[in-house]
Amino acid sequence: MPRPFTPKAITANALLEGDVIYLDDQGQWVRDLRQARAFTEAEVAEAALAEAAKDGMVVGAYLTDVKLGEHGPEPTHFREEFRRTGPSNYFHGKQESKQEAEAHV
Repeated sequence: MPRPFTPKAITANALLEGDVIYLDDQGQWVRDLRQARAFTEAEVAEAALAEAAKDGMVVGAYLTDVKLGEHGPEPTHFREEFRRTGPSNYFHGKQESKQEAEAHV
């Protein structure tokens, strides 16, 4: 028996910068998971993934599990939390931005 479908987001890496990116409701790539589209139907998610993978400016597009949070999709696995925030050896770049954003929520 197949597992029930859980909410998913489409994620990839930007080809030029290497940043983790997510597909939003308008089919644009964004760098904040909370702005990503959360797919709740398997067929729609797979079709969107197939289309997103054709974008020559991204690499490694795939579906990732998310949970629906108050401010948008949130990661359900530590790997995606790590990808979302970047290297954790010290605060820089994404960590600083995330820390500032959380302070304003």
